[in-house]
Amino acid sequence: MVEAVTVPKLGLTMKKATVVKWHKREGEGVKKDEVIAEIETDKVTCQIQSPQDGILLKIIGQKGANVLVGGVLAYVGQQGEKIPENIVTQSPTAQTAAGTGRQVTAQPMIQSSSADKKRVSPRAKRLVEEKGIDLSKVAGSGPEGMILESDILAYIETSLYRTSDGLKVKQVIPFSAIRRAIAENMTASLQGTAQVTLMAEADASHFQKILAEMESSDNRLTYTDLLVQTVSKTLENHPMLNSTIEEEQIKIIEEINIGVGVAAESGLVVPVIRNANKKDLNEISINLKGLSEKARQQKLALEDVSGGTFTITNLGMYGVTAFTPIINPPQTSILGVGEVALKPVVDSGKIEVRPMMMLSLTFDHRAMDGHIAANFLRDLKKGIESRSG
Repeated sequence: MVEAVTVPKLGLTMKKATVVKWHKREGEGVKKDEVIAEIETDKVTCQIQSPQDGILLKIIGQKGANVLVGGVLAYVGQQGEKIPENIVTQSPTAQTAAGTGRQVTAQPMIQSSSADKKRVSPRAKRLVEEKGIDLSKVAGSGPEGMILESDILAYIETSLYRTSDGLKVKQVIPFSAIRRAIAENMTASLQGTAQVTLMAEADASHFQKILAEMESSDNRLTYTDLLVQTVSKTLENHPMLNSTIEEEQIKIIEEINIGVGVAAESGLVVPVIRNANKKDLNEISINLKGLSEKARQQKLALEDVSGGTFTITNLGMYGVTAFTPIINPPQTSILGVGEVALKPVVDSGKIEVRPMMMLSLTFDHRAMDGHIAANFLRDLKKGIESRSG
C-alpha cells in the first residue's frame, strides 16, 4: 500500500519546513522508521523516517523546497505500485491515493526549485539541487521547453552570480529556513514593537572571582552561566520584564525561562533554560553546555527552543563592547552583553582599574515604561557587582 511521507507539525506556530537533505534516492529500498530525509523548520532540524518497509517511489519535495505542514515530501510503497495522480499544488487537502483507497495529503505549493513543475533534464536537475535554484526564473531551450544543463549554467552566469545592477557576485548563499525565520522575526519585531534600549556598565570583579575559584573544577563556569542565574533571580522582583503581549493584554508569565543566543552553523538559535531561577549555578552550567552542544550539532528538539520568557545574547567573546539587541518575539525584553574589559573607574575619589561589562537592555515600551526597565537594569547591575559566590 502506498503511503505518503508528510511534513509533521512540530510546533503551534510552524507553517512550513525546508527540505535540506535526502538520504535515499527514488527507487531505493527503505525500512520502516529508517531516516530517509531531513527538514529544517524555523527552530530546529528534524529527521524524517519511512512509514513502512518498501521502495521510495517518488520524491515530491526536492532539496531546497519549502513544503507546508501536512504536505507530501515523498511516497513509499511496494515495487510496481502507483502514486496518486493529479497531485494538486495548492494548500494540503485530503486526496485518495490512486488504486489504494487510502487517504493521503496532497502536495502543497513548493516555493523553490522542483522538477515536478517543469521538465528538467537529469544533469540540469542535479545542478538545480546543488545550487538551490528557483526553476520559475529559468527558461528551457530543450524540446517542449525542457530545461537543460546549459540553461542552468547560463542563468548562473547572467543572473544568479550577478547583482541587479550587473556587479559580479563571488558567492551566493540561499536563505536556510532558520536564516529566513531570523530575518522575518527580527523584521516583525522591529515593526511590531516599540523598542527602547538602556545601557549600563557593571563591575565584573565578583564574576571573575567566581570563575577563578571554579577554574580547576570538573565543570568550568562561564560568564553566561553566571548571567543566566543573576538575570533569573532579578526577574523574580521585576516580573514585567518576564511578560508577553497578546490581544492588547500584558501577560506576566509565572515561569522564568531564560533563552540564550547560541551561534550554530545554520544560524543563531536560542535554546532555553527552563525555570532558571530555581536551578543552582552548577545545574544551569551543565544544562547550558548540553544545549549549546546540541545546537552546534543541529540536534535541538522543539522543547529545547520553546517557551522562553527572556533572552540573553552575549557577544563579549567576539570583542564587542556594546550593541542594541532586538527583542525575540513574543517576549518583551532582551539583554545584550558586551566584553569584559579593564577600565579606569573612580571609587571614593580614587581611580582604580576594574573589569567592566556593558549591559544593553532592550524592552518593549508598549508593555512597560522606561523606569520599570531602568529599575530592573539597576538591580541586575547590583546583583552582578554584589555576588559573593
